[in-house]
Amino acid sequence: MQQPTGYGVVFVTVASEQEAKAIAQAVVEAKLAAAVSLSPIHSIYRWQGEIYKENEWQLVMKINLALFSTLEAKITELHSYQLLEIIALTILLSSPTYQQWIS
Repeated sequence: MQQPTGYGVVFVTVASEQEAKAIAQAVVEAKLAAAVSLSPIHSIYRWQGEIYKENEWQLVMKINLALFSTLEAKITELHSYQLLEIIALTILLSSPTYQQWIS
């Protein structure tokens, strides 16, 4: 797969606030994300044939998409879930100064 270019946001869902803060801190310190926003969420999902209702935390990471593979590896290293949600969406438009900051 060809490495994406440009800028984006990455969504990651984790089990706890502590895990969210640890992952956010690690990816910002490693310069894999310019910033990470953390929010508590309530999720309803199907897993292995059962319906679950859980309180979780969602991270929204602002990234240079060229770093996605390295970011994904770092998140995988620190994440507690068996199946991780790591979803990248391309930023179609933003100010040049914002893109420069993400870089």
